Amino acid sequence: MADLDIQSNPRYQVQGVPDSIKMSQLQNLLHDALIVTEHVQQCAIVRRKDCLVRAASVGFNLYQDQVQMLLDAFKNPPQTREEGIYFDDRQYKCVRADKNSIYAKCGKRGLVLVKTLSLLLVATYTESMFPSVCVEAVEKLADYFKEKGK
Repeated sequence: MADLDIQSNPRYQVQGVPDSIKMSQLQNLLHDALIVTEHVQQCAIVRRKDCLVRAASVGFNLYQDQVQMLLDAFKNPPQTREEGIYFDDRQYKCVRADKNSIYAKCGKRGLVLVKTLSLLLVATYTESMFPSVCVEAVEKLADYFKEKGK
């Protein structure tokens, strides 16, 4: 995994800038923290309060109703573990579900959801990728946002 020093890299520390520039910073952050691992197929950062996609990898389109359904999965983790998650025209079997993280798989594909105070991180991986690397990268990015109070 590429060394990513989110804490001290000035690229991610800019304050008081327009949303369009922040969006670009989030795109860069997604790329540098997740895509470069080569174990994340698609990913997105979503603002929880309005289900607005703040940044997403190329070609990854999430709609508000999909995001709301993903967020609803966190409301009852035991039920989510039992029923799984329907996402992207597939039924995913839940491997882990708690108040902050949900991991699910469908065959050799997977879905990783991590919730922070104000954001939802969504990532997918394919059969040629290591699930553990995907999970580690997403959780690390979520920890960064948690430390920032986001």
